[in-house]
Amino acid sequence: MPRCGARAHWCRRDETRRDEADAASPGPGGARGHGAAGPGGGEEPAPPRPAPRPCPCPLPAAARTLPGRWRCWLRPSAPRVILLLEILLTLAFAATAYLYFFRKKEETLPIEDRWWGSGQKPDSEEDATIHPFKVETTDEELNDLFRRLDQARFTEPLEDSCFCYGINSVYLRKVVSYWRNQFNWKKQVEVLNKFPQFKTKIDGISVHFLHVKPPHLPEGHSAKPLLMVHGWPGSFYEFYKVIPLLTDPAGHGLSDEHIFEVICPSIPGYGFSEAPHKKGFDSVCAASIFYKLMLRLGFHEFYAQGGDWGWLIGTNLAQIAPNHVKGLHLNLVSVLNMRFTQLLSILLGRYFPGLFGFQKEDVKRMFPFLKKGLYKMLMESGYAHIQATKPDTVGCGLNDSPVGLAAYILEKFSTWTDPEYRKLEDGGLERKYTLDDLLTNVMIYWVSGCMISAMRFYKENIGKGIGTQKHAKLPVRVPTGVASFPNEVMHTPRSWAQKKYTNIITFNFMPQGGHFAAFEEPELMAADIQQFVGKVEREECWREMRK
Repeated sequence: MPRCGARAHWCRRDETRRDEADAASPGPGGARGHGAAGPGGGEEPAPPRPAPRPCPCPLPAAARTLPGRWRCWLRPSAPRVILLLEILLTLAFAATAYLYFFRKKEETLPIEDRWWGSGQKPDSEEDATIHPFKVETTDEELNDLFRRLDQARFTEPLEDSCFCYGINSVYLRKVVSYWRNQFNWKKQVEVLNKFPQFKTKIDGISVHFLHVKPPHLPEGHSAKPLLMVHGWPGSFYEFYKVIPLLTDPAGHGLSDEHIFEVICPSIPGYGFSEAPHKKGFDSVCAASIFYKLMLRLGFHEFYAQGGDWGWLIGTNLAQIAPNHVKGLHLNLVSVLNMRFTQLLSILLGRYFPGLFGFQKEDVKRMFPFLKKGLYKMLMESGYAHIQATKPDTVGCGLNDSPVGLAAYILEKFSTWTDPEYRKLEDGGLERKYTLDDLLTNVMIYWVSGCMISAMRFYKENIGKGIGTQKHAKLPVRVPTGVASFPNEVMHTPRSWAQKKYTNIITFNFMPQGGHFAAFEEPELMAADIQQFVGKVEREECWREMRK
């Protein structure tokens, strides 16, 4: 049996040989060729040439458009080659379809639709009415508080311990004395009520929120909806200083290029939002409720901002509704899944910062890592371990004692504002805040009795495992801006953050400030939000112009 290549050439020579044989064969009367004479000496027409024998190895239709020499080369193996090409094309098409349809769906976090109210979900449709709300207080409430403050017991601190063992009881006595004799809760209630507040039922629980519109809009301007989410142990009150800078920037000496309409909800279980009555209410559930809140208010496109739990809730919101969240601004970023390159950067980043995308400020904030990273986290995460395991146990004591509650909260406002404040007898608390501001935040926890439900939020999130949930493995593709404050509990460099947030368009090292950024540095926070939104809007306009 000849080789395929030989067979291919034989098919072509076969016809040639038949033509030569016809020309050489004798015709009637002994003559050869087509000009043989017939009877009477005239030429007799040659008999018709038989049809050429079909080629034993025809080309497939798909290869007939190729040049002749390629047709000849492909002729014997064409079925196998075409079959291979068809398989490759099918696989490529299947891979493309998977990436476009199935993987795209996986990159969107499903919205949570669960009933968090007491008992079984009723058959009737939920009331979607939005009701005005005001903070109120009574003399009975205040008298109970004063009685508990008067009966407080204190333990003497160790000599020269400052805030290194937690809050210093000498300073705590001063706070309690001010709270009992000078702090005016009724006046602070008026401060709280200066911004419009509302409540509405979503998934069985009553959700409290601020909705602050601009006092006036210049001609041709429209307000941009901005959802701002607090964390622990803060509250919606954290944003009271930054809200006027966002809703009325011109009135505070800032540019009015971007004016915001601020929606600031209390996380369910915090402040005046009803606590969930069932287990499992985590950040994705909170994000789902806030997404429904924004839709109920008529906002189908909006910006989101957050730190602490607001960081995670905002992140989940961007994963749930990437087509509705125009941009995500964060003053805290944390990476839940560490990759090998990130672990390697911890070891070598101090010596080869450029290799890992570190800037000089990253190196300053991160290294030596044992001191500024690992040791710092161990020193400041004890509360999280308690709240992620047995929140109700310690919560019972805090919910019963206003002094214990204040001690637990104020210590965080000291250390998380600046870790160096641990070395001060007063914890540096009055360097950035007033006692009225600090005690107003404490009173929101006290009068609402929400400390236990607020602490449970840790168990619902961390108790499921760090980095194991679906949202921890999904990227965030919406435009993201990061305001990185120097005294944040843990610094995350841009090169780490962009593994999760793939579209970071601003990442600014702030000159000062810590964990409670909007509370500490409202001007810096407002300016960074303005810059971020401005860049998002310009890029959006540029894309529209290119269409």
